[in-house]
Amino acid sequence: MTSMSSPNREAPSEADYLRLDQQICFSLNAASRAFGSVYRVLLKDLGLTYPQYLVMLALWEHGELPVKTLGEHLRLDSGTLSPLLKRLEAAGLVRRERNAQDERSVHIHLTDEGTALRERALAVPRRIAAATGFDLDEISNLRARLNRLTAALDTAALEENPSCADAVSEK
Repeated sequence: MTSMSSPNREAPSEADYLRLDQQICFSLNAASRAFGSVYRVLLKDLGLTYPQYLVMLALWEHGELPVKTLGEHLRLDSGTLSPLLKRLEAAGLVRRERNAQDERSVHIHLTDEGTALRERALAVPRRIAAATGFDLDEISNLRARLNRLTAALDTAALEENPSCADAVSEK
């Protein structure tokens, strides 16, 4: 019986690990940008940008949410989230309301138009999956691995900088 072995390759040198094509951060960034291009086309018909779509996904899933909780779900700070919410409100998709018991807390509600948009958005995940060329098991496996990666990086960031504890624990 013959064994199938890979060609004899030298182990990468330390310098090889500084090559751009060896950086996981670059691969993830490139994939993110490629996803952004596909989403841009698909979301145009819905009148949403990708970050706005993420806000709508969270609201469709959870219903009314305080801005702080919405930011935690999306891993966005209020400086990034507030302009998104203002644009979604101007488009008639969400309504912002101050909490009567705590004026500092703002809650985000879907409007009827925002709720109705969900039906039109149902095709987006299927079309994204088709664009990847992956089957549903591959997508599920990749998402699980990326979630593990995110958790590991959050932990590493916390170990490197304990003052980040609040930011990491909110995510």
